Amino acid sequence: MAVVNKIGKVMKRNHALAAFDQERIVRAIRRAADSIGGFEQDYLKHINDRVFAAGATDEGIASFLSDLVVVVLNGDPHHGVSNFPPTVEDVQDTVLHVLKSMGFTRTADAYTCFRWGHHWVREGAITEKQFVRNGYPSEQMYPLLAWNRAHGCDTVEGLNEIVRSGKKIRPLIDDALAAYEASLDTAAAKAIARIEAGDKIEMIWVSGPSSSGKTTSTVKLTQRLQKQGLCFLMINLDDYFWPLIEHPTDWINDRNYETPEALDIQLLNTHLRALLAGETIDKPIYSFKEGRRVGTKKVCRDPDQILLLDCLHGFYPPMTEGIEPASIFRLYIETLNPLYEAETTEPLYEMTWTGRHLTRFEDVRLLRRMLRDVKYRNHQPLSTILHWHYVREGELFSIIPLKGLADHVLNGGMPFDLPALKPFFSAEQLIWPAQSDLDQYSSFLDAQIRYQRIERLFSAVEGFSLAQVNDCGFIPGDALLREFIGGSTVEIPHNK
Repeated sequence: MAVVNKIGKVMKRNHALAAFDQERIVRAIRRAADSIGGFEQDYLKHINDRVFAAGATDEGIASFLSDLVVVVLNGDPHHGVSNFPPTVEDVQDTVLHVLKSMGFTRTADAYTCFRWGHHWVREGAITEKQFVRNGYPSEQMYPLLAWNRAHGCDTVEGLNEIVRSGKKIRPLIDDALAAYEASLDTAAAKAIARIEAGDKIEMIWVSGPSSSGKTTSTVKLTQRLQKQGLCFLMINLDDYFWPLIEHPTDWINDRNYETPEALDIQLLNTHLRALLAGETIDKPIYSFKEGRRVGTKKVCRDPDQILLLDCLHGFYPPMTEGIEPASIFRLYIETLNPLYEAETTEPLYEMTWTGRHLTRFEDVRLLRRMLRDVKYRNHQPLSTILHWHYVREGELFSIIPLKGLADHVLNGGMPFDLPALKPFFSAEQLIWPAQSDLDQYSSFLDAQIRYQRIERLFSAVEGFSLAQVNDCGFIPGDALLREFIGGSTVEIPHNK
């Protein structure tokens, strides 16, 4: 569409002014879309089908979306004044606003990961080699997809056949758990190898997006390293949350705990450096019931102890500012189980696209978290899905783009996740919200899209029975998924 552009300049990060170039926006949007397999990955009937019709081709869609960005930027009267042009960050924020408002959520996620990845490169937090682009580099994903293909569970159809067969599912569970345990063995071996090579490891961070299985994995990694003679001091970072009064609520009375700034990072960093220097700290004690710090506790570190920290944002640079990188070992965990949905045929603009979508890794984590929230935190399922946009923003800013810092990447996703989770979300269990529950939140497009996507996925997935899921002879008690579905024989502190 033709739009009148009133913006002549853009302010760069160094405050220099440059000519506004809409083609740069087109290229950035197109790059994000190409990285996920094209805009067709975001096609949603009755949501963005008119954008596809207007754009006609991928290049046309990118151009159309860039026009919408210009329209939004023109809506701010300040941007028409030569001394108040939009900044680069204003433009990027607007691109994301347009992509999300039009339902291009996969493209928006890729764009966000590119954006913050470049930011961390500029900041010197990661190198170009550690830059993970859209968050899921092929060198990490291809081996996982190859494993699933070899086991016949790379598609929903294949997984369903295994579940229905009865005899094939237990070997798949055993093989998947064995692969996870072997990867943990590799992580432990890498930590020991660094120590033997001369690195004085004083701190181990276990980080990754919400509900990836950090707690179980931290316990299992610790057990392996303790057998090698290492000693640990675990610090509960939840005690560093700011008081509730400093967390303003949004219009649905929700608070954003998913940003690293929800923690008192300056105090945490000061305490970490003090502990490494052999000093005693007054660690805060946080009461979630009261929403504030209720006291302090003296903590000191023995010279042979390694600080052990399990945190969403453990790789966030300000947390370890001033700490020697050679003294840190980083383990990153995420649910990375590549599973293709059923093949679909959709009429798209000037062509008919026949292809597959990979299930969204974060949707599996959402289901895990929703179940955990109901079981252990007394949070309503609807609240979890409405809150998820905060979760996603936080992980695309300071978690996933920094995964290149990891000494080892651990896959916490299992091919049997969806069949094991499905019985908890049946109508009888009352955990999955009803569509009518979301009706008053029609402006929460992310939640609406995610809800419909998971509904469609669950309708296609063959689930286990509750009796199977509750049987520790079927899914072992020390399996990572037990952290969420219950019955874990691994001590999970936050589930007490």
